[in-house]
Amino acid sequence: MTTHTKSPSLIKHALAVEAAMRAYAAKLGEDEDRWAVTGLVHDFDYEEHPTLEEHPLVGATMLEELGWPGDIVHAVKAHGTRLDVPRDTMMAKALFAVDELTGLIAACALVRPSKSIMDLKLKSVRKKWKDKGFARGVNRQEIEEGAADLGVELSEHISFVIEAMKPVAAELGLDGK
Repeated sequence: MTTHTKSPSLIKHALAVEAAMRAYAAKLGEDEDRWAVTGLVHDFDYEEHPTLEEHPLVGATMLEELGWPGDIVHAVKAHGTRLDVPRDTMMAKALFAVDELTGLIAACALVRPSKSIMDLKLKSVRKKWKDKGFARGVNRQEIEEGAADLGVELSEHISFVIEAMKPVAAELGLDGK
């Protein structure tokens, strides 16, 4: 991933998605390492290919050429809405569901006085959710759609991802230090 991604914020995003995917895999009885690596690499092409025409297709194609497993390539393709690849596996559904949400949660943690996710509560995220000017790049509709596709109520989904990100708070710069 770091061969193609140098941006510290994009690397932190990948680590956050990795953590959320690992947690959902554990919850659903799936392969934690496989889901985690899918979260880690899902945006590895974004820095070099940020347009809707290129991302995530370029990355998925690179993964295919490198011989990556088809389910991982499929999930990477499916997280991009423009490709119209169906999210017909739990891995693909989870990746789509956590991708945007990890960014919103990180933004919510960073505006807290503590600058930490450790004391971030669902109530705070829901309050910021309503403020369309806050983290305006986060597609809230996609988060709602992702939670629904996973069969999880939105508040439960947000709380779950907050907890999933806490063990990697230091790596994400969300530990208040």
